[in-house]
Amino acid sequence: MARHGARTPFLLRLSLLLLLRPGGTLGCASVAVGSPVVPLGSPITASCTIQSELCHGLEQGKVRITWMLDNEPMAGSQSRGPEGTEVSNLTLPQFDRTRAKLWCWVEWNGTKQRVGMAEIRAGYPPVKPFNLSCILNLSDYGLTCQWEPGADSHLPTSMALKCSPRAHPSRCRRSRAQAVTGCTPQGGHSHCTVPRRLLQLYRQMEIWVTATNALGTAESEHLCIDPMDVAKLDPPALQSIQSMPFQTDCVSLAWEVARSNAHMDLQCQLRYRAPKDPAWTLVTGIVGQAGTTQHCGFLFGTRYHFQMRCRRSSARGYWSEWSPDRNYTTHEKAPTGKLEAWWSARPAAVGGQLEVQLRWKAPRPQEANGRVLGYCVTLSPRRRGRDPPTICNTTHTQCNFSAPAGTRRVYLSAYNAAGESAATEVILLERKGPPLAGLRAVPGGEHSLWVHWEAPPALAAAYVLEWQRVPSEPGHCSACWHMERDGAATAALIQDGIQPFQRYNISVYPLYKDAVGVPAHTAAYSKQKAPSYAPKLHLKSISKSDAKLCWDPVPVEKQNGFITSYTIFWANSTAEVASATVNSSLSSFVIRELKPSTLYKVHIMASTAAGSTNGTSLTLVTMVLDDIEIQFLFLTLGLIFVLLILLLICFQKNGRVKEQFWPSVPDPANSSLGKWVPAELQQEPLQVPGVREPGLATISTVTVLERAAGKQPSAWGKEPTTEPTGTFPALPQPYVRQQGPGTPGRGWAAAEPRGSGGTVQYARVVGDGYKGQHHAPPRLYLRSSSSSSCGSGCGSRQPLLPAPSPRPYENMWFHEAGPHGCPGHGDCPAEPPATFPLLQGLRISGAEELRDCRMF
Repeated sequence: MARHGARTPFLLRLSLLLLLRPGGTLGCASVAVGSPVVPLGSPITASCTIQSELCHGLEQGKVRITWMLDNEPMAGSQSRGPEGTEVSNLTLPQFDRTRAKLWCWVEWNGTKQRVGMAEIRAGYPPVKPFNLSCILNLSDYGLTCQWEPGADSHLPTSMALKCSPRAHPSRCRRSRAQAVTGCTPQGGHSHCTVPRRLLQLYRQMEIWVTATNALGTAESEHLCIDPMDVAKLDPPALQSIQSMPFQTDCVSLAWEVARSNAHMDLQCQLRYRAPKDPAWTLVTGIVGQAGTTQHCGFLFGTRYHFQMRCRRSSARGYWSEWSPDRNYTTHEKAPTGKLEAWWSARPAAVGGQLEVQLRWKAPRPQEANGRVLGYCVTLSPRRRGRDPPTICNTTHTQCNFSAPAGTRRVYLSAYNAAGESAATEVILLERKGPPLAGLRAVPGGEHSLWVHWEAPPALAAAYVLEWQRVPSEPGHCSACWHMERDGAATAALIQDGIQPFQRYNISVYPLYKDAVGVPAHTAAYSKQKAPSYAPKLHLKSISKSDAKLCWDPVPVEKQNGFITSYTIFWANSTAEVASATVNSSLSSFVIRELKPSTLYKVHIMASTAAGSTNGTSLTLVTMVLDDIEIQFLFLTLGLIFVLLILLLICFQKNGRVKEQFWPSVPDPANSSLGKWVPAELQQEPLQVPGVREPGLATISTVTVLERAAGKQPSAWGKEPTTEPTGTFPALPQPYVRQQGPGTPGRGWAAAEPRGSGGTVQYARVVGDGYKGQHHAPPRLYLRSSSSSSCGSGCGSRQPLLPAPSPRPYENMWFHEAGPHGCPGHGDCPAEPPATFPLLQGLRISGAEELRDCRMF
């Protein structure tokens, strides 16, 4: 049962849709509107009627009727009508849509359904067509008319072309009894063709266009014409053109009309022009049936294009198309008129000649009388029976030649195939007149310049303007000059050879009766833009805080305008950017207040009045020191080096100074004394009670002396006296040379002999300190050959070895000076020399006494 209950609403809805659908078989609903087509913006009314008895299922419940205009809900008023109907009325005060659908909806038990619909269109009445015109085609004699329909009415509109015979010759209005024919355009076009069978040729007909839609009908202006008056004829054909022999500026033309037009009275037109002419020259009033005509005023030696067309003489209709071109060149005649010339002259470097550059304008077409073949320059005019020598014969419009000094006149003429013109006298006046008071130039367009000047103090007869593109060679453009014949003029427009973004140097010369004024100069651009590129920077010099940059100026042809300034930008690695603007006349700049040892990137920007261009970047690194500081540093180092060299030289040359810094320390082990061992020592081994210092001692000098026979030792501390040379005695006395405190030099000290047998050896052992140390008295070490023991006679012996001896790592300089004698008696060393390791090789006979002295 539950499932059956759920299916019941669905069945009700389906039955309602079938019963109430629009156009259903029952027809229980209807929608009516006041008018299906209304003017745009006008009000509309509509009603929807529901007949409940025809709609099964609706008679038991209450029906609600709603409205929808397209998809927009509309509110209507609902009421009960006669015979159990439900009626809803809707009124829209302003319908502002060109097309819409109005729907009637029924809502019953929560279900909505469309039951009726009416389509409403809105627009305007048709607009009156205009610009009606017709043309008769002689090939099939059909009349084709076209018109303009006017504004869109937003409603379907039908157009029709109608024509009727003209009833009243005085007025273009048809009578109602006359038949109307015409045509209907297809596909929405605005033209159609009336066939020949509906036309009456050579009679006036009334033609108009009607436009009709649901809101009304509009007619165009009526056109009353004879169809033959609007016929477009076929063009004539030009047969021949030739010059008349007696009137040399006239030509004769002959033509033939088309066959379709042969029976008509025609009027024709002729037009012609030269290739360089901007427009055609029109000749009217030519009778077509004549077949020939003559016309004058043509230029000699000029090629012309001729065309011709015709129409009916009585017509107000259309001309035929122009005939195909017919070309003809008139015959030539010798040039006429004077040539316009300008010159410049200067003395030649050698030969006493006058160098002249002569320029002239080509003659105008009406003066050239044909194609000019060349120009002649002579120094004298041509006379009958005599031709002057020609100094220049050229096809160009300039000539450079040399003339004798003092030449003031030359003669210029042009020639063609028909002859030569009369000579033009050119007077070479001196350029010594007063100049202009002022001169300036401004753009007149991309290809022109206006030149303005202030008149000179004296009255000028004419002015000559010269202009030259930079950087062309002077005089390269022979046509780049203009002569202004009006002496009262203060401005002129120059156009020949002017190009945008190019600089032109302009000169203006005032011409006087007997002289040429000094020229005034200026420069100008017809149009400017940013330079093509910026100059390339070069680093000229750099220091720790400054950098000098230079650049080559941009070539004139690449400037594209006047350079107003250069801007230099520089930035370091921390993006600190700075800039400076300099005048365009400068080509170098110094960047100051830079940081030492810093990398910078620099670029330059060139600017004109129309834009700027950046150059490539230059990378530079500032120095740590300036040049002066580097020079001072090198100078200081050089001075120090020189001083060191001088000191070394002094040390090498001065032995005493050298001895103070680098004392000479001989090697006792390699001395002859160290290698010599007496026979006694070879037999008797050296007995050393104790070695206190195993290392080496500091010894500067070891000297072994032998005394000659008969030589007496000097007193202690004094130099020995000179003795005669002889053999040494058997028992010589030992001598020791010693330097002690208070003695300025070294002397020889004699030791008392201990016996009478054996040879006596003398030795000096001196230990020196280093520079700056305090000097201690030198210590003496002596071995004698005496065999006596150190007994009671020790008091009579000389001091041998002071005690204690220094260690190898100690400096003898720092040892205080001991007494010169032994303890007790003051004449023996405090310690035996056997305890001094380096004196082991110096051991001589008499070691017993030294050992005995150790007891003291």
